[in-house]
Amino acid sequence: MISDELKKIVDKFNEQGKMAFLPETTDDKISDFENKNNVMLPLQYKKWLRFSDGGEFFLPAGLQLYGVDHKPIIDVDDSDRPSDNYIVIGALASGDPIIFEKETEKIAIYNHKAGRIEDDEIYDDFFSFLIDLYDLLGIGD
Repeated sequence: MISDELKKIVDKFNEQGKMAFLPETTDDKISDFENKNNVMLPLQYKKWLRFSDGGEFFLPAGLQLYGVDHKPIIDVDDSDRPSDNYIVIGALASGDPIIFEKETEKIAIYNHKAGRIEDDEIYDDFFSFLIDLYDLLGIGD
């Protein structure tokens, strides 16, 4: 069951260009992934995974999110991150990874070229990140 908040976000996406959302996953598979990898995924990202276990946004030049059940799978040891304090959950078409800081709800983008996380690319939670995608990707309303 998708929350009203997430449904509004998804409906807005579906009005704008091509999306390729993967099938949802289950709470059991999310828990198995977290236990196996000794990690706790952000709560709102888990809500997303229950709707779509990864997928691609604004094809062809948008971003890709990773899942726990459908490929590409989140790799908790992905070297494409600023430090071990982060986990990569996706990537922009530019190649910059979408990350979350362990033990927080914060989502960010790691700017490879600058070698840092820009202050204006840190989000309090996953839904804030999703809502900001229009500005981030330069997509008009």
